[in-house]
Amino acid sequence: MLKKSAVALSTIVLFSTLSCEQKNMKAQTDTVTDANSEHKIVVYQVFTRLFGNKNTTNKPWGTIEENGVGKFNDFTDKALQEIKELGVTHIWYTGVPHHAVVRDYTKYGISNDDPDVVKGRAGSPYAVKDYYNVNPDLAVDPAKRLEEFEELIERTHKNGLKVVIDIVPNHIARRYEGKTNPKGVKDFGADDDKSVEYKRNNNFYYIPNSKFEVPTDANYKPLGGEKHPLADGKFEEIPAKWTGNGSRLAKPDINDWYETVKINYGVKPDGTKDFPTLPEGYDKKDYKVHAAFWKGKDVPDSWKKFKDITHYWLDKGVDGFRYDMAEMVPVEFWSYMNSSIKMKNPNAFLLAEVYNPGEYRNYIHLGKMDYLYDKVQMYDTLKNIVQGRGLPKHISGIQEDLEDIEHHMLHFLDNHDEQRLSSPQFAGDPKKGMPLMVVSATISSSPTMIYFGQEVGEPGAIDAGFGKQSRTSIFDYVGVPHHQRWMNGGKFDGGQLSKEEKELRDFYKRLLNFTLKSSALMGDYEQIHDANLEAGLGYDFGLYSFVRWSDKEKLIIVTNFNQNTTVKCPVILPAGVVKKMNLKEGSYKMKDQLYLKNETELIIKNGVGKFSIEIKQGESFIYKL
Repeated sequence: MLKKSAVALSTIVLFSTLSCEQKNMKAQTDTVTDANSEHKIVVYQVFTRLFGNKNTTNKPWGTIEENGVGKFNDFTDKALQEIKELGVTHIWYTGVPHHAVVRDYTKYGISNDDPDVVKGRAGSPYAVKDYYNVNPDLAVDPAKRLEEFEELIERTHKNGLKVVIDIVPNHIARRYEGKTNPKGVKDFGADDDKSVEYKRNNNFYYIPNSKFEVPTDANYKPLGGEKHPLADGKFEEIPAKWTGNGSRLAKPDINDWYETVKINYGVKPDGTKDFPTLPEGYDKKDYKVHAAFWKGKDVPDSWKKFKDITHYWLDKGVDGFRYDMAEMVPVEFWSYMNSSIKMKNPNAFLLAEVYNPGEYRNYIHLGKMDYLYDKVQMYDTLKNIVQGRGLPKHISGIQEDLEDIEHHMLHFLDNHDEQRLSSPQFAGDPKKGMPLMVVSATISSSPTMIYFGQEVGEPGAIDAGFGKQSRTSIFDYVGVPHHQRWMNGGKFDGGQLSKEEKELRDFYKRLLNFTLKSSALMGDYEQIHDANLEAGLGYDFGLYSFVRWSDKEKLIIVTNFNQNTTVKCPVILPAGVVKKMNLKEGSYKMKDQLYLKNETELIIKNGVGKFSIEIKQGESFIYKL
């Protein structure tokens, strides 16, 4: 097994030739437009509330006054340019829609939220309270919060970046109140028949003849036990509704998503569908055919409400959406909504959180998603490798399994749900995450996503109150120390970073920008790992190697996942791979492209390629002819 305590980086070997065949990309569905498929997409996820916060107090359960909060205005032109120059194409502003918070905004016409059904003090971004406005915490002037976000959209576009926000169709906050609804828009549940558990056009599921009870636990008190006039263990909801994760108990468990209620999409309590289904063969139809199918169809009210919400934000200039827990909503709804979005904006970026590999193709082909999380396969496998619980050989099976949809599987190593890449609970050292990042960013034509602070080694070590160490809290007002050092009081110049943190960010900048420019990364893939192991020339089981190529560029990527071992050995290109890549007999001088230092030589002889490598602990090379 690979030892958990060690570290290694990757070796990437790139070279190009003018005499090569045109290679086509793997088949892709119509949901990926030309604009999205010309080059790699890089998504920068940023937790909007935390990005611009300069306060370093970090008191557990601290208020805005104590711990501070970031604003839309903190995303200055300078900040946005630095993000773009990192090698980013899209910013996912996480936590923008107005969600439940424990803060008094009544003077702005906003009702107070009850701490008994709010997680943390700052609240979960996935308990949306008003879909037609934005979180008042994020505005300098809460009365003008929507205008401030509109200005951020415009500023982001001006700096050459696309805007992505969250849509959470499966559940909403227990107390939803749309204060600025467009004309004719009614709140969720406004017309519901609450006397029955289910009715097709009800927005919620009910538990008749019941009263909601706040979940209790000996180890948890709202606001950490601080006194608050609404924190009395009571929340009025009669009759009780199903909880967001599907719990049908009037008193949910403390581990349920008790701060939310589940949306009814016309799925009966027994699981049967109460809406039209797609005809046979629609997995091969484009979004225009899907949109035509739904035109004039009678669909549940919740479908219409969420379609209207997405169109509202498209009209504001938002370029796409990240859909929370998409697989908890029927795929037919996604066909209905996503096809309508694509009819309005064919280049819209649609990313879904889906964790069941058996459903991937349904959500891509039938649901018309552009991209899905590659979490349970690529992410989990890379995490296992760095923790010494798995071998690199398993990567090959993942790529083989996803070959027909590889372009649609977004790769990431860090996000708001997961343990920080640099945390002791994951890699334990940002350098150990570097070989994972190289493979994640180069193994397929799919988008790459990084989470703000990842590029400077943020470990998520703060106990923020509701949110605990290893994840940057999405529930609390808190600072993000490594990111704050890069932010440098609003200068966004990395002025407070350590030498190691600057070097790490430089690595991310070099790698991400390379992926944006590489035509080979939008081309074909084949692993050469098995052939090298079988050759018995000293190639180590802790290495992983594969090739990527286009008509303009050829890549050989070799990664050393051994964490305390330098490996020196030849790497071979089997004859079949040489032929597919249209390589010619002879030798090629190759120079490192990441740091423009080391050179090596590739030799093609008798149809087989070979070059020597020495992959040391902590090294990464990109060679190009």
